[in-house]
Amino acid sequence: MAKKSKPKNMTEKENKKVTASDRIKELEDEISKTKYNKKTQHHIGLIKAKIAALKEKQESRGKGGAKAEGYAVRKSGDATVVLVGFPSVGKSTLLNNLTNADSKVGAYAFTTLEVIPGLLEHKSAKIQILDVPGIMQGAAAGTGRGREVISIMRNADLLLIIIEANNLKQLDVLMKEIQDAKIRINQVKPDVKIVKTSRGGIDLGITCKLTHLKKETIVGMLKEFKIMNAQVVIREDIDADQLIDIIDSNRFYVPSIVLINKIDMVDESIIQKIQKEINPDLFISAHKKINLELLKDQIFNKLNFIRIYTKEINKPAKMNEPLIMKKNTTIQDVCRKLHKDFVKKFKYAKIWGSSKFPGQELRKLDRVLEDNDLIEIHLI
Repeated sequence: MAKKSKPKNMTEKENKKVTASDRIKELEDEISKTKYNKKTQHHIGLIKAKIAALKEKQESRGKGGAKAEGYAVRKSGDATVVLVGFPSVGKSTLLNNLTNADSKVGAYAFTTLEVIPGLLEHKSAKIQILDVPGIMQGAAAGTGRGREVISIMRNADLLLIIIEANNLKQLDVLMKEIQDAKIRINQVKPDVKIVKTSRGGIDLGITCKLTHLKKETIVGMLKEFKIMNAQVVIREDIDADQLIDIIDSNRFYVPSIVLINKIDMVDESIIQKIQKEINPDLFISAHKKINLELLKDQIFNKLNFIRIYTKEINKPAKMNEPLIMKKNTTIQDVCRKLHKDFVKKFKYAKIWGSSKFPGQELRKLDRVLEDNDLIEIHLI
């Protein structure tokens, strides 16, 4: 007697393999259809964790031991700023007019095929600015030298995101590519610590009020990443996306400035509309040099720079050679910057500027300094 075979259509349907990409798409569709509120917080958090875990698995398979790609750029100066934007958005013109660089300029796409460095000297700071190939949709996945450009963006101290005044759609695309590249702009890494353990389940220590996550959601999200045992300490209010960033790790936190370029090519009504829609940090014209001095100030401030002047005992102050430091710099930081032995030999410092009176003696190394302070260090 002949064996009965299963219907061909039925077998194919039953054996059809659901790919990770298909599953990610299904989960993303489910999130888009789910209204976010207190009742759905838990469900949405778990779905987001599932998506992130699937993407992580995809990435690890895709790498397959391949060598990481990237441009070799030597960082120099007090900070490195990267110009980010679509091809022909005006990055090369901006670089040339901000610095001493000579980046080729052309009114067509892909003028810049390599990384062109320039040096901006402003308020005594030496700031390296890099013009990199233009980003396009799919850059995070490697399109148009995307991976090489992203490798530089991740290591920058500041991103200048440049959008054409007559093409605001560029901003959404750029922001998605930056997000997909695991770069978190204008964010600070959340104060969350996760230490995996061999047993004991999930030990949660929460020192603040959580408004976006429940304890069971946190535990469930960790388990989606196959973390069954860990000590978790959360010291600030975070949401599901921030928790995923901490679990998945390998995130890059970089400040940014959003610029609308080519304002000389649109009328005032367009500028006002842009201001209402996206509220950029600054409107500029790289070609006409409009607002470039304001941009230099914004770069300096966004980098959190301050200038600290120094003087040797019984000698004039070096008022033309400040140390470029970060906000919240202490006397100890300045000592370390000047010489490796200064902290160990420190006796006291005299401060002019933010002190109660000129030349005030301060003996605490943790005293915070302010912009334009003058310091004289006395050693044992």
